[in-house]
Amino acid sequence: MDYDGMDGLEDIGPRVTVRQALRDRADFTLENIDLAFANSLRRTLLAEVPTIAIDLVEVQVNTSSLADEFIAHRLGLIPLNSKNVDDVAYTRDCDYCEQYCEHCSVTLDLHARCTGDEIMKVYARDLVVAEPRPNAWVGTPVITDALGLGSVICKLRQNQEIRMKCIAKKGIAKEHAKWAPTSAVGFEYDPHNKLKHVDYWYEEDPEKEWPKSANAAWEEAPQDGEAFDYSAQPSKYYFNVESVGNLEPDAVVLQGIKVLQQKLAAVIQEFSGDDRNGDVDGFGGPRSPDGMHGGDYGMDQGYTTPFGNGGGQTMYGGGTTPFGATPYG
Repeated sequence: MDYDGMDGLEDIGPRVTVRQALRDRADFTLENIDLAFANSLRRTLLAEVPTIAIDLVEVQVNTSSLADEFIAHRLGLIPLNSKNVDDVAYTRDCDYCEQYCEHCSVTLDLHARCTGDEIMKVYARDLVVAEPRPNAWVGTPVITDALGLGSVICKLRQNQEIRMKCIAKKGIAKEHAKWAPTSAVGFEYDPHNKLKHVDYWYEEDPEKEWPKSANAAWEEAPQDGEAFDYSAQPSKYYFNVESVGNLEPDAVVLQGIKVLQQKLAAVIQEFSGDDRNGDVDGFGGPRSPDGMHGGDYGMDQGYTTPFGNGGGQTMYGGGTTPFGATPYG
């Protein structure tokens, strides 16, 4: 089967220009592709790059002023190192367990008790990774501040204590924001608005009221009286990927491209009629720990206590609606 290229751009090929690369941010341009592909990459970077995050919290002791669910939610939003996260299996695909094990999860222990008169802060550094785990990096809390403390989990007064067992699992941000690899993905094209894709609202002068972005310096400005090109198409796109710390920005982009390849392979599989249990050499694409197809909803209760599963409530829902149970429990 023959497929048409991207308006003749296949002869040139995509081109990437890295303008700035920092520990937590990558600024680059992407050329010679069409707008649909560039936007697909942007959406993939935001929502479909797999990472690891705390998904279950077993509460053993909590005498703090915060409820179990509140602390569990805060723990879930602490970024964890997701280097080589492909070594971690999705819970739904794990052949060794039904809920979690060392092949599909990472266990972190949290134990803190205040014995002094002053208020004690519990930080992300107090999370201790238990062995074994899939590799030497995955699951370690990301700490970037100068003091090496990390995010504040809670505060304790004298004689208050928390003891929790945290289970981190692999997932994607489309399921929950805690699995997001990026805090933002800047995306722009045609900074001079030559294509007229944007209709500026202005009072007197749009040039003064809508200043150009820094990307405008990378393209030629339109000439006065220049005729409008009705056949023009955007071909240069400006990306600014900001990582939350669980993955380096270049790794986020590479993983995003890999995910796109997997999704395209699945489409080709459908068109070719080659059905191998819904998967072609692992091209199933990223998904949540229990997935939206298969798996038992409500198995992972979000948090547990010595007295049960908190009445069936989870830290991310677990209730019911007038139409029945929600997809989350």
